[in-house]
Amino acid sequence: MQSSNGRPHGDGGGPADPSGKHENQEQTSEDVRYRDPWYDALASGWGEGEGTGTPAARVPAARREGPGRPADGAAAEVYLAVQRSAAFQEVRGRYRRFVVPAVVVSLVWSAAYVVAATTAPGLMARPVAGAVNVAMLAGIGQFLTTFLFAWAYARHARLRRDQAALDLRWDTQALTRGAAQGGAS
Repeated sequence: MQSSNGRPHGDGGGPADPSGKHENQEQTSEDVRYRDPWYDALASGWGEGEGTGTPAARVPAARREGPGRPADGAAAEVYLAVQRSAAFQEVRGRYRRFVVPAVVVSLVWSAAYVVAATTAPGLMARPVAGAVNVAMLAGIGQFLTTFLFAWAYARHARLRRDQAALDLRWDTQALTRGAAQGGAS
């Protein structure tokens, strides 16, 4: 078998070893990479420093404390205050009031389909129209209800949660900026 870069894959040892190395010879990182069946030329060098085979330096954190950025404690306090707010609790409540019943209905409907298919094969085999039987209609119904739930979730989010969540986001950002400016003074 050959990889995408045209080089044959070896099994890592034995007489079919394409590198020509014997058991007691030292292996380099290039030899190991060459015989690795999962090696891909597109990913070569990933996580290595300048092709040396040594691990690359760690990437620094994206956010650092400094001017215009709050200290970790100040940001944590802002987020905790927002989480305790009535507006946040209302958004979470709206989410739960939709998702919990939808998940329960979905699981009951799926379980009913499986139970009916295993315990009542005569009912599921009953023809409805031509070659279409009850099991086929119920299976198609599973797909249709999945799409119905996805549509209903998106609609519910757009009409009842998105604006309130966006307002909370803007408020949180304003409070975070205020905490940064208050901490820098």
